[in-house]
Amino acid sequence: MKIVFATHNLNKLLEVKKLLPTEIQLLSLDDIGCVEEIPETGKTLEGNAKIKADHIAKIYGFDCFSDDTGLLVDALHGAPGVYSARYAGAQKNAQDNMAKLLKELEGNGNRKAHFKTVIHLNLADRNYVFEGIVHGHITEEQQGAGGFGYDPIFKPEGFDQTFGELSLETKNSVSHRARAVQKLVEFFKNQTN
Repeated sequence: MKIVFATHNLNKLLEVKKLLPTEIQLLSLDDIGCVEEIPETGKTLEGNAKIKADHIAKIYGFDCFSDDTGLLVDALHGAPGVYSARYAGAQKNAQDNMAKLLKELEGNGNRKAHFKTVIHLNLADRNYVFEGIVHGHITEEQQGAGGFGYDPIFKPEGFDQTFGELSLETKNSVSHRARAVQKLVEFFKNQTN
């Protein structure tokens, strides 16, 4: 089965590809010739994921899924949330985003946070939604150079290392995206049985 993952982000593509069964051929936006940036104008993670999946299905005619992920920090009332990628500006710079978040949490004892990923799947003219959440906290400073986005400042519950320090295999076993993708994978398995 061929399916499009509506992303230009190579890191996300590689993470998801490792999780999907081998009988699913995963295509990226680049693979189908979609070079435009699909506007994320939704007010929620769910809304943004739906916008991207609907765009690919309508314009390119592919079954596809898309995701949107946000980091929700308790002390900031859920911010950056839906604006996580562009928290420090339209340039979507991970270093700038982390610096802004760490600055805003300076002196704050409540560093609880969670990542949430929502996947919207358009398959054979039907829509499905899958969600994954991982709880943890924001560190005082960056730790590790792995992963992407906020990974170097997010330490998941039950671990002494940030996502930026954990191996990709370990991160994939506990991450928000992995949990959402696992639900997607289970869905695909049930479709073929």
